[in-house]
Amino acid sequence: MNKKDNNLWELRPGIKMDQTTLESVAQIACALKSLSLYTTLVMDQDDCPPELQRTVDDGVAAIGKLFVV
Repeated sequence: MNKKDNNLWELRPGIKMDQTTLESVAQIACALKSLSLYTTLVMDQDDCPPELQRTVDDGVAAIGKLFVV
């Protein structure tokens, strides 16, 4: 599963993983991207803890290390 195969995810050069692992990692990446969007929306409210934003930012940064984003 890479960007050429399904138009969603393209691994960075030098990153290799089997198809099953790639699909699992891509699902996690999608969840983190969704959480990132949610966190961005919630940040406009006073009850959003800064730890949540840091955690989400770390997850999105990890995605960037594996996939071309």
